[in-house]
Amino acid sequence: MIASLQKQYQRQQDRLDRMYIDKLDGAISQDYFDRMSGAFQKERDDILRKTEQHQSAHETYLEEGVRLLELAQRAVILYEKQEMQEKRRLLDFVCSNSTWKDERLIQQYRKPFDFRAVTNKSYQKTKATSPEESGLCPSLRAGPFSNQRPSGEQPSALPTELPGNRFLGSVFHRQHG
Repeated sequence: MIASLQKQYQRQQDRLDRMYIDKLDGAISQDYFDRMSGAFQKERDDILRKTEQHQSAHETYLEEGVRLLELAQRAVILYEKQEMQEKRRLLDFVCSNSTWKDERLIQQYRKPFDFRAVTNKSYQKTKATSPEESGLCPSLRAGPFSNQRPSGEQPSALPTELPGNRFLGSVFHRQHG
């Protein structure tokens, strides 16, 4: 979308430039130039405003995504500090359609938490069988274009099981068992 707007902007600028040359060459009158250049400039300014809005929306979207991932990384710590009612609200936000089976709570995560849970499961399996000492799952390793952490920081992810499942499991079991 932004590329399309940039092309439209450049087309309007090219028209203004050609029209100015026509004015200098006497091909068009001053009155016609003033009227048309005003219209072209207004359209060019509108395109510039739309481009800035799209860029701003894109930046906001990225910032919100980063905040959501930061929240996901801190979910366990936040969960453990909360009162039981807040723990329930947090679980409702992160999980949906969880079930109690064989004395165990099985979580179904909402997006984007489902991705974090699957990635964490994969990481735990790979870490358990990996001869590498870095402990990083290959899919989580920093690549040449990634935002690499300072050395010493460890990656974190949502656990595959949230703390406090025994309480929630017993509540679920009493209600549905």
